[in-house]
Amino acid sequence: MTRHIRARDVDAVLAYSGYEQSEFVDGDWEPGYRIAQDGRRQVNVFHDGPGEADALERYRLQLQADGFHVVADQMPGGGRRRLHVTKP
Repeated sequence: MTRHIRARDVDAVLAYSGYEQSEFVDGDWEPGYRIAQDGRRQVNVFHDGPGEADALERYRLQLQADGFHVVADQMPGGGRRRLHVTKP
């Protein structure tokens, strides 16, 4: 059974690994990762800026190395790519 996960735990792993959070500055997103809680058992990770696919792959590898279960996904209708992160 899947366990509860918190966005701050996923954020801590990525921040400690040297990745930068994206920031909304002057009407636009600065490059980096963004995390969104999706219920009690899933966190979504996005990348804002160029190199989205490569950045998401780096995040996936880092999170898996830290023991999270990570599945790459794309929002319906050809939307943004994202990672679904859960605890095994």
